[in-house]
Amino acid sequence: MDVFSRTFLPAAAEAGLAVQTASRHMPVFRRCVGSGDATILVTRCSRPDRPVNGEYLLLLTHRRLVVTRQTRVLHRLRLHLNTELRELSHVTWSPDPRLHCVELAATAIDGIRERFLIRTQHPKQVWQLDALLNHAFRARVRSAQPRIVATVAEAPAARPGAFQPVVAH
Repeated sequence: MDVFSRTFLPAAAEAGLAVQTASRHMPVFRRCVGSGDATILVTRCSRPDRPVNGEYLLLLTHRRLVVTRQTRVLHRLRLHLNTELRELSHVTWSPDPRLHCVELAATAIDGIRERFLIRTQHPKQVWQLDALLNHAFRARVRSAQPRIVATVAEAPAARPGAFQPVVAH
């Protein structure tokens, strides 16, 4: 099982999604997200500016934000948003523990401002969601410089006095 599958299913269960719902959206998410990308958050959400457009499911990984929409009448799945996190600008979120929700807003690369309302069952979950969003977006901004994990280069030429292995003949 790949990283995405190992992290998606527990995140969906933690969000209280039915197994049928998670497995129904899984093929759409799988086409958008790489197998090595770990899931940070899966949750239902709505659009405050369009409350009657159907249900949305939001997937946040370390690299991507993917939102699917299920139509109300025919229950068809549609891809609403699929973008890398680095392509989003002006990302903001507003936790409101009194209303048990967090409003997430971001401007996509095409200039459209997207707004999503994520409802929780308890005020404590609002702060957990705030911490997850902070980790996904603010930590990314701090590490905007590319990190070099490993480089591939030619072996250095032998220096005089450097350790040389002895081969017995």
